[in-house]
Amino acid sequence: MIRTETTLVIGAGANCEIEMPDGAELLNRIAAGFDFDRLGSQVQTRDMVALAAIFEECAERLGTTYEAMLEAGRTIKQASRVTTSIDAVLEQYGSDNANVIAAGKIALAYYTLQNEAKSTLAVEPRDAGELPLRGTENWLFQLGQLITKGVPRAQAETCFDKLSIVCFNYDRAIEHYLPWVVSMAFGMDLEEARMLVGTHLRIVHPYGSPGTLPWIFGAGEPCEWGEQEPEDWLDLAKGFYTASERSRDKRFSSFLMAEIASGRRLGFLGFGFDPMNTSMLFDRVLDHDPDVMVALTDVGEGTKKAVHYLLKRNTGVRDPDLITIEDCKAYKLLQDNGLFLET
Repeated sequence: MIRTETTLVIGAGANCEIEMPDGAELLNRIAAGFDFDRLGSQVQTRDMVALAAIFEECAERLGTTYEAMLEAGRTIKQASRVTTSIDAVLEQYGSDNANVIAAGKIALAYYTLQNEAKSTLAVEPRDAGELPLRGTENWLFQLGQLITKGVPRAQAETCFDKLSIVCFNYDRAIEHYLPWVVSMAFGMDLEEARMLVGTHLRIVHPYGSPGTLPWIFGAGEPCEWGEQEPEDWLDLAKGFYTASERSRDKRFSSFLMAEIASGRRLGFLGFGFDPMNTSMLFDRVLDHDPDVMVALTDVGEGTKKAVHYLLKRNTGVRDPDLITIEDCKAYKLLQDNGLFLET
């Protein structure tokens, strides 16, 4: 059980452990799907056809035309050549091109659900008594173990008391996976476990997600894990936000900062410290000297020093020994620091 107030910041690097794309790969997939000049040719793809059909269905409701939406897709494809994430593309266009924003958010809904369906995190376990994600060398398993370990069944609802999660990924992997762990750990049925997670887990997606899992009530458009034929793509697209949209929402900004400020321990798993994302987390310098743990993979000493400086400046940590940066995968950071996180 996590016994000290802990906030985990999750980035795309962590989800590579469950075979989901990082930001650059997702942008490349979106750009390929928006290669509408190939429509009607022998080299058109299934994604091109599907996205074009969605645009045709949604154009009138968006107050625009099918042709304008196709052009918006081409614009995103062109912009993808000089940036590394769809978040950055949408931020670059801001409120200047509503069609680009709409096209980008529709693509996020389409590819996020597709990525959920293709990931190693299945809809349900292949065999009774197993988890929907096999193996222990992934951060979701290590987190689930940390949360439930040593908690009496009668106090199961307390296992999330000291944990907050800020997830910059679009998918709902955390929400989908943890009920299975809770069910297995405490011997409760899945519905009860989902109710516990839905009620007690504090999680925020700064950039949104394609609706919410149906058993999470009142939090957005319901949509199953990996759903391939949702009823309304446009409704799901409304669940995504640009950085500017979030920054203008003072209530959201205050809530997000409160989650960061409440953490006596901060863990960054697969988080790339992109300036746009980092600025969302720190709108003021912290003043409580949190312990900070970071998992980065395949980075040089220069990058480590830059991240260390960035964290020291934004967290206000005066003792450099409070900041630990490891060249390792997300699951390894949780595994190696389990005893520390449980104290």
